[in-house]
Amino acid sequence: MTEVAFHFNAPDKVAYACRFARKVLRSDARLIIAGPTHVLAALDRQMWSMAPQDFVAHCTDAADEDLRLASPVLLTSDVQGAPHHEVLLNLGVEVPEGFGRFEKLIEVVSAHDEEDREQARNRWRHYASRGYAIVRHDLVLKGA
Repeated sequence: MTEVAFHFNAPDKVAYACRFARKVLRSDARLIIAGPTHVLAALDRQMWSMAPQDFVAHCTDAADEDLRLASPVLLTSDVQGAPHHEVLLNLGVEVPEGFGRFEKLIEVVSAHDEEDREQARNRWRHYASRGYAIVRHDLVLKGA
């Protein structure tokens, strides 16, 4: 069963996704980051502007198939077509279609956006109602 974790109180979800991607890459895992097109575009820009020592090799779902297969991080709005199924980071408002194929699902929740927090509560209820054990990570307590 997919391990589901909610990372709460992210001051900036896009910046947090960059740091999380770096951490996943350092553990030699592969990551799919799902979300709406405009959020993924902002994430892509931020990843390209990171310091050289912090660079995260990634591509978008618009890349050719060989690059998508080789990339350790894929930014996509369509999780169903993901080439690997280790870790899924959701930046979207909905439960990602096909999340159950992944080993881990990470939901990132804003610290200050009440609408985002309410949508996260809805996703939490969805997972809980289907029997998923949910791990909670408060980013304020962790100093992230």
